[in-house]
Amino acid sequence: MDYNTDKQNKYLRAKERVAEIKKFYTGLISYVVVISMLAAVNYYVNQWSYMWFLWAAFGWGIGLVFQAAKAYQWSPFMGKNWEERKLKEFMEEEDKQQWR
Repeated sequence: MDYNTDKQNKYLRAKERVAEIKKFYTGLISYVVVISMLAAVNYYVNQWSYMWFLWAAFGWGIGLVFQAAKAYQWSPFMGKNWEERKLKEFMEEEDKQQWR
């Protein structure tokens, strides 16, 4: 692989990652603003006798956690180490089958 092509690929991957992080922060700011407004409306309407805004906060929060995991490439079950281990395992398995 050419040095310039490799450098260009790294740049494009970094640019995509920055875009994902920016998208997450935009979503986080929107979450804080909208949930705060819903909480204010909830308080104004019934003074916390039933805190219905928490349902929206919980639902949207779950989506935000998944977006953060994608943006920061956090995958506790199938991360990069898992991929590398599986690739090595399958390659060794294939080598063993060839010699049988």
